[in-house]
Amino acid sequence: MKLKIGIFDSGIGGITVLHQALRSLPKEDYLYFADVDHVPYGTKGKEEIVGYVDDAIGFMVEKNVKAIVVACNTATSVAIGYLRGKYGIPILGMEPAVKPAVRKNNGKRVMVIATPVTLREEKLKNLLTEVDERHVVDLLPLPRLVPFAERGEFNTPEVEAYLAAEFSRYCLGDYSALVLGCTHFNYFKDTFRKLFSPDVDLIDGCSGTS
Repeated sequence: MKLKIGIFDSGIGGITVLHQALRSLPKEDYLYFADVDHVPYGTKGKEEIVGYVDDAIGFMVEKNVKAIVVACNTATSVAIGYLRGKYGIPILGMEPAVKPAVRKNNGKRVMVIATPVTLREEKLKNLLTEVDERHVVDLLPLPRLVPFAERGEFNTPEVEAYLAAEFSRYCLGDYSALVLGCTHFNYFKDTFRKLFSPDVDLIDGCSGTS
């Protein structure tokens, strides 16, 4: 029997990662698990998230997957170390693609948007310590985007009003890149484009895991 690659997310966000995997490894078979019963993760407590993720990964391991991609920045930030210590298969995680954004910032700033949990966890703080030597990165939590995505609202007036209000405290012309630190946020690229200059890079991180 051909073993599958498992891809896990709290909801529909990981479908964008599955799409990238199908393009990169089209001969593989995949098992996708969306924890729609407990989405969103980004406003919950750490122990609660770890419990949900552990249950999901345990289920996928029972299905004899050969590797798992945790296609959720929030789950990766709080649970990836625990998961790797518990399960004896390769487990890959997602983290905001800060490194490429900082590398080519062209003297401008970089904005990282993610869930509150991702932005406050040590995993991201350690990454920023490593790559953001000039302190050009700003962090902005956007917790309401995940529920919008799960309802299929990607470019409605409500979404546009929410983002306009959240970004209003920043001078968006100062930025060279917008890092999408949640796989759910990939669905809002068209709306982000309405707010940012065309030369601002939207970096989603789907092409790489850690």
